[in-house]
Amino acid sequence: MPPASLSRRAVLTSAAAGVGLAAVPSQLLALTQAGAEGLLNQLLAEINKVIADVEAGRKSETAAINDFRKLFVKYADTAFMAYYALGRDARSISKPKLREFTAAFQTYIANTYGSRFREFIGGTVTIKSTRKAGSDYQINASANLVGQAPFDVTFIVSDKSGQPRFYNIYIAGLNMLLTERDSIGQMMDRNGGNIDKTIAQLKAKS
Repeated sequence: MPPASLSRRAVLTSAAAGVGLAAVPSQLLALTQAGAEGLLNQLLAEINKVIADVEAGRKSETAAINDFRKLFVKYADTAFMAYYALGRDARSISKPKLREFTAAFQTYIANTYGSRFREFIGGTVTIKSTRKAGSDYQINASANLVGQAPFDVTFIVSDKSGQPRFYNIYIAGLNMLLTERDSIGQMMDRNGGNIDKTIAQLKAKS
């Protein structure tokens, strides 16, 4: 099956190679279209493998959902997502508190969006086009899921974390980052700007 069309919903370098790459100017290691698409193809392939295990009876759906959450953490830049979602408050809290928030947010967002990968069962996600957006890449895909009309899914991929990761998803036009920023902002407002209460709420939602 072609890697760009996978049923429902990288390479590890040696230590010596890592040392060699560290000496190469960063502009020569800029994210490429192949690297961005490779990230998404690898994510879809891993999702497909988990689903195949469920359909073959080798894995329960509960275990699959846990795997999907792990895949979200593996392929998403959750640290950036957390910082963006916190907005201006990210610049005013201490680094230890920001790390605590990031950890809670990572679990929360992986549970929220990672578990939705099970909706891919029986359908396909196909890459339609890729375009450069500044130093990032926007990968446009079409999702054809069981019982739903086809809809567009767009992944924004960057390597600002040091390796290719997606940091935003548009699902049928809905911007994940802005949605979560609004949600966290409202949570902070209700808590009177108290980051500890917000962290506790995120943990309760996870």
